[in-house]
Amino acid sequence: MSGFVFSEKPIEIASGDGATLTDTNGTEYLDFGASYACTPVGHCHPEVVDAATSQLEELMYVQASYPHAARTALYEQLSAAGPGDVDEVWLCNSGTEANEAALKFARHATGREKIIATTQGFHGRTMGALATTWKQKYKQGFEPLAGGVEFVEYGDADAMREAVDDETAAVILEPLQGEGGINPAATEYLRTVREVTEEEGAAMVLDEIQTGLGRTGTLWAAEKHDVVPDVLTTAKGLASGLPIGATLCRDWVAEDAGNHGSTFSGGPVVSAAAGATLDVIEREGLPEHAAETGAYIRDQIDERLGDDVRDVRGDGLMIGIEVKRGSNRLLRDLAIDHQVLALPAGRTVLRLLPPLTIEREHADAVVDALAEVIG
Repeated sequence: MSGFVFSEKPIEIASGDGATLTDTNGTEYLDFGASYACTPVGHCHPEVVDAATSQLEELMYVQASYPHAARTALYEQLSAAGPGDVDEVWLCNSGTEANEAALKFARHATGREKIIATTQGFHGRTMGALATTWKQKYKQGFEPLAGGVEFVEYGDADAMREAVDDETAAVILEPLQGEGGINPAATEYLRTVREVTEEEGAAMVLDEIQTGLGRTGTLWAAEKHDVVPDVLTTAKGLASGLPIGATLCRDWVAEDAGNHGSTFSGGPVVSAAAGATLDVIEREGLPEHAAETGAYIRDQIDERLGDDVRDVRGDGLMIGIEVKRGSNRLLRDLAIDHQVLALPAGRTVLRLLPPLTIEREHADAVVDALAEVIG
């Protein structure tokens, strides 16, 4: 019996290694979607597998009120890795849970209700995070959602300055929108958000669930813009595909975050996998590699496809290709005819989110395939 939430693709995956996935027929695919950025160090990286397996054999689970070495180590790694003084850590199971926590923490710490989100933003599908997600198709049939949310135009600094006031608990936004179509924010815009939230005593929440962990060329996209938020959320690839999320906060938020909890907060196995993933990202210089390889791919697409596409945008290995016809047909042709897996970001944008470990030969193969299906 098939699941009733996801429509299944006609490719049954059996195994993965590095940048490739293999189906049950033995066909290998270049994975340039990484299951929505969930495998930053590649599929089944041996260090991550060893860390998770060793922990699995020793202790599968203990609740977070009991200290455990793997969880404590992960707290310390994330605290050290957070931008600026964003060094208090809450662990959960997914990106939407990390954003739910961020919104709750901001409301409790400020004593305010109003949340400002942006057009085309995506922050998750649970009831609170969904209220801050822009597209109506995700909300259809689930309303009423959490109240007190207002939307402003993404990238419009004047609109943001006008919207944030002394009733605002938080502004939540992505530094580079993913689901919304791979839309980068200008540095000046993000700095305006930082300025007005500080002026009004509101929390700036950066959703780095897709942009974080080196994908955009720095460990956090915030670092590229020299912006330090009050809260930063991360998930997806943090444990190389095992379910985890994290909400990183400044002291003033963490100290008055309210009563929040999660049964599976930082389980030993997923904490071990996350710690190993962070180790690999740092030791192998994957953010820098993503910046270099992503720039190469964008340059090659510009050079070879030119007027055949409307736009190529993004940072690092988070790339959007805006095409002149529907993206779903092109995605199918890439998969079936060229064994390349990619993603949509709306009806006319192809999204590339490969493992950060890809080499030049993988990049060239994908650009060749794109040239054939688009050109």
